[in-house]
Amino acid sequence: MQNRIDQLFAQKQHGILNIYCTAGFPQLNDTLRIMTALQENGVDLIELGMPFSDPLADGPVIQDSSTKALQNGMSLNKLFEQLTGFRERIHVPVILMGYLNPVLCYGIEAFCAKCAEVGVDGIIVPDLPMAEFEEEYKPVFEKYNLHLIFLVTPETGEARIRKIDSLSKGFIYAVSSSSTTGKEKDMSGQQAYFERLEKLQLKNPVLIGFGVKDKATFETATAHANGAIIGTAFIKAIEHSTDISGSVKAFVATIR
Repeated sequence: MQNRIDQLFAQKQHGILNIYCTAGFPQLNDTLRIMTALQENGVDLIELGMPFSDPLADGPVIQDSSTKALQNGMSLNKLFEQLTGFRERIHVPVILMGYLNPVLCYGIEAFCAKCAEVGVDGIIVPDLPMAEFEEEYKPVFEKYNLHLIFLVTPETGEARIRKIDSLSKGFIYAVSSSSTTGKEKDMSGQQAYFERLEKLQLKNPVLIGFGVKDKATFETATAHANGAIIGTAFIKAIEHSTDISGSVKAFVATIR
């Protein structure tokens, strides 16, 4: 069966909207409610954060959401429990984003098998070294049709980008700047970087993340890429919500 991420990009090449939300936030049982509302409001791809106590790539807003989710009782076991049967109503591709330590503790093969069982399509693990993936884990991910998505930054050289492109499946996550998520950035200042990536004509689609927060930054990011990823701005939009579905609808409407 073709991976849902591949199906998405086969049908749509431009203006892909990927929204990140932390599993188990704002409340422990909000995960599926948020995912359903995102799908209903036309989001193309959902990225679910697996809460971790030391999320190095994340800025303070997402770090705080991760802390709150852990305090709510979220864990990998709880997340897989929540995701059991979710494919009965969620049809868009779903990616898990998290850090290597909890995945190793769960067991790489057991984790990939569980992702396949519940219907997860891909995973982003920023601290998984590319060489380690290639030498040890690539066959396991392929066995379970789980796409590993790598990150590139403005400092990543062409040779490494092409190596990542050759190893990647799904898409490449282009970090707009070498800082954590949620930092205020002038996206227009990254045009040369976005254009450089576009000119490489990579085999994988490219989605831009970090600093995408509204219609203007979404349009800037997607001018030279297949789509963009929004995290911090969305977390802020729902963190104090008393009407999750309404808050999700209102937020997505500001982007499109």
